[in-house]
Amino acid sequence: MGSGNGHARIPAEIAEFQFPPIEIYVPPRPRRRPIALPLLLFLLTVISTLAVGAEFARSYANGVEPFSTDDNPFVTMMQPILHPGMLKLGIPFSFTLLTILLAHELGHYFACRLNGIEATYPYFVPAPTLFGTFGAFIRIRSRIPTRRALFDVGLSGPVVGFIFAVPALLFAIVNSKFVSPEAWDPNALHFGNPPLVQLLAALFHPHENVHALLLNPVGRAAWVGLFVTALNLIPAWQLDGGHILYSLTPSQHRRISLFIGVVLLAMGWFMWTGWYLWGGLILALSISFRHPPLLDRYEQLDPRRRLWAVIGLVIFLLSFTPWPTT
Repeated sequence: MGSGNGHARIPAEIAEFQFPPIEIYVPPRPRRRPIALPLLLFLLTVISTLAVGAEFARSYANGVEPFSTDDNPFVTMMQPILHPGMLKLGIPFSFTLLTILLAHELGHYFACRLNGIEATYPYFVPAPTLFGTFGAFIRIRSRIPTRRALFDVGLSGPVVGFIFAVPALLFAIVNSKFVSPEAWDPNALHFGNPPLVQLLAALFHPHENVHALLLNPVGRAAWVGLFVTALNLIPAWQLDGGHILYSLTPSQHRRISLFIGVVLLAMGWFMWTGWYLWGGLILALSISFRHPPLLDRYEQLDPRRRLWAVIGLVIFLLSFTPWPTT
């Protein structure tokens, strides 16, 4: 019983009530970030992009599409490796592309740091592809606390990469050359033009046929930067666009991801066969792995971030091309 001074014992039925635990986010203690492996992969990617860039420089000097002089593009890519003196020709392409990719990953990295999320240094992936790399990525080592933090991490990379790609593309379009389409080899590899390339070409060369535009190595690197930006902004799974989608509507994320996978498979039939790979991967990964949960999935995005989501959609539409190569 109480003594009348407000200090009575707490009734047993209240004392025994179990309130749900409140999960408080505590930023993880910074861990050591090994630099040796990221640095080694970066150096290997420099070599692989220099080799590919040498072919872009050679073909541009000759006024032809890249990889149009050999039935096997991998043989062409190996020539600068076998003759290292040719690698210097690839500097404009390599420097521009790696700058764009690094800007993209640093956008993610610093967004993680600002939101108290532990992340690694960027890992570049060298590869014997038409661009010398599979891109770059960072690993997130801690849980993402809120939808706003997830949005910032997802959108920051594509926006920063796009900001670096646009000036390079402007320089290239102003200084690139036009080749008559009739002179092209129909069996050669041709690159499609995303809407941004078409708009800038029409602005600076209104009387030229955009299909006759032959981008110089700097422009081709910017083209790759736009291609990477568009792929990352696809609103599915755990791509950057998937993170943005989850921050906007967590409940619909998986359903939309599966739908996007089906759409890409259909595009593989009607457009570019490479969409088969992307559609299949997105479907398989969306079925097998759900998006990692957030510590607080109920926090709403503010109007400023919703406006940035629209800007991200515009960047995607300007960078995306249904026919990357033909």
